Amino acid sequence: MKDYYDQVETYYDGDATDFDVRYRKNQVLQRIRQDFREEVKRHHFSRMLEIGYGTGLDMVHFGKTHPEVQVTGIDISGGMQAEASKKIEKEGLRNVSAEKGSVEDIRDLFPGEQFDMVYVFFGALNTVDDLQKAAGLIWDATVPGGTLVLSFVNKHYVAGMLLEMIKFRFRAAFSRLRPVWGGYSPSQFLPSRCYSPKEVVQAFDDFRLLRKKGYSITHPAWYYHGLNRLLHRASPLMWKTDKLINKTALWRFGEYTLFIFQKPDNIR
Repeated sequence: MKDYYDQVETYYDGDATDFDVRYRKNQVLQRIRQDFREEVKRHHFSRMLEIGYGTGLDMVHFGKTHPEVQVTGIDISGGMQAEASKKIEKEGLRNVSAEKGSVEDIRDLFPGEQFDMVYVFFGALNTVDDLQKAAGLIWDATVPGGTLVLSFVNKHYVAGMLLEMIKFRFRAAFSRLRPVWGGYSPSQFLPSRCYSPKEVVQAFDDFRLLRKKGYSITHPAWYYHGLNRLLHRASPLMWKTDKLINKTALWRFGEYTLFIFQKPDNIR
């Protein structure tokens, strides 16, 4: 398992220094992130844990919008931790802390502690060694009645498969269906797995499922830069179309899926 996470850390260490620059140029990613945040804000919480905080954009955001809340995060990457820590220090946020570790380290990093909000943006759980085990560790770290807001890179991204087949890139079209996905980069390998909605729900079956959503169902995914530039004017309409599709069974075919779970409050 150590070798596995060493590979994951190396990948994200290399991604850390210029991540924010690339992110600020990507309107689709920004729109999705803001929607993720709004899903978190639907709920009341006093102590939150982010798994896979990256450069700390969301911990800092919630630390500022919810100054009364203790915001904590874990990330496998030392490079990401350094970037997040700079943001926290710059903003002077005493209610935010960035720890280094994997899901398996939660008990050691926060002995005896539990959270009433656990969130994962942009699929950090796609890189865990064992999703079922991770779900059990998150269960232990969540107070009865606590909420999870979890996003995943979806195994069944149909529009993406079709676009890649049109370009005769059949390996890329079906890469998400393989036991090991490999990540978004065409030149760097990321140990990772894509999950179908059914697999996610099964892994977290001890929790109560409250809500589910799909993203980039008809709207091109964030990494289709040329297509998104071409469809720039149609982007708001396509975003609204995706919202309507989320009311149907087709929600499960987006580039990302998001699930809101609750730990039953009668569990002690």
